[in-house]
Amino acid sequence: MAERSLLLLKPDVIHRSLVGTILARIEARNFKIVGLKMFDLKRETLDEHYAHIVSKPFYPEIVSYMTMGPVVGVIVEGKNIVAGMRQLCGATNPAEAEMGTLRADYSNDIGANIIHASDSVENAELEILRFFKADEVCSYERKIIA
Repeated sequence: MAERSLLLLKPDVIHRSLVGTILARIEARNFKIVGLKMFDLKRETLDEHYAHIVSKPFYPEIVSYMTMGPVVGVIVEGKNIVAGMRQLCGATNPAEAEMGTLRADYSNDIGANIIHASDSVENAELEILRFFKADEVCSYERKIIA
């Protein structure tokens, strides 16, 4: 099976009507979308997802930001997808992101950096299970229809 990564298009992406733009950029890289849904995040889920930073002083701001509206969960699949998506997203701090990356192009604040992408294959597997049920993930072969 090909490698998978979880993406979360954060609330400001929805508020700014950038969902289609971001998805188009992902597809333009020839990354295969195998899961897609919109949902609201709960504090308990965020505490689990961000367990490594729950004790940080800025964590309440993250909770406020991530619960200000729905997110779009996306599962992408492909060869070296984790590294490829991290490259497309750019540095977590948009001020340090290379031009042409999603964060450089659409974000200007580290606290509202538009997208989460899994940082390893192992974490991707855990994150996908956290946000998607097995029957919400599609498996298909790409076919070109003329």
